[in-house]
Amino acid sequence: MNTTISRYTGLTFMIFSFLLISCGNSEKKEEAQNPEVSESPETETKEPEKFILFFGNSLTAGLGLDSAESFPAVIQQKIDSLGYNYKVVNAGLSGETTASGKNRIDWVLKQNVDIFVLELGANDGLRGIPLSETRNNLQEIIDFVRQENPDTRIILAGMQIPPNMGPEYTSEFKEIFPELAAKNNLELIPFLLEDVAGRPDLNQDDGIHPTAEGQEIVASNVWEVLGPMLNEHKAAQ
Repeated sequence: MNTTISRYTGLTFMIFSFLLISCGNSEKKEEAQNPEVSESPETETKEPEKFILFFGNSLTAGLGLDSAESFPAVIQQKIDSLGYNYKVVNAGLSGETTASGKNRIDWVLKQNVDIFVLELGANDGLRGIPLSETRNNLQEIIDFVRQENPDTRIILAGMQIPPNMGPEYTSEFKEIFPELAAKNNLELIPFLLEDVAGRPDLNQDDGIHPTAEGQEIVASNVWEVLGPMLNEHKAAQ
């Protein structure tokens, strides 16, 4: 009798276990066939990062200063504080002339650039390079940038030099930049070193390269032109 009950109990347990397992498998199969929509929030699609390339000489490179004190770095800080999705690339090279810049532009533009800030010419003027050569080199750089990407917006940084080369050369040199800007429909920074040039308190011992405080002012001069561009893009989003 006890043996019969024991067998019956064991059989009942096995049947019950089988039913439980079958039920569980059916539920899993049903979940697989009818998956529920995930309750986790959807990941927002982030707009691809855009690039601003500063192409220039020692003024752009921030000669004599920490890299974080150069005016392109100051611009990046401003951009970040406003939440704009732009990455600044500092392609400044000390001693760069328009001729060497023209030779370097090919490999600098390997990446896509949305805004191109052209700051060259000062070393040409200080060396007395023929004005026609400076003008032609700058034009070739502009043409190359547009050939690589017609949608790239170009900002030209205006420059002035001391009167060492004579009043005629100095005056004609100054006019190169607004004339090229008008001819090519570019945005123009009238004078990159406005409120900095000629001020000993804002320049290093060489009297040419801005101090960290001077670079802050240069960044403000650039932002007067660059800022509205970025605001336009922000408003269009």
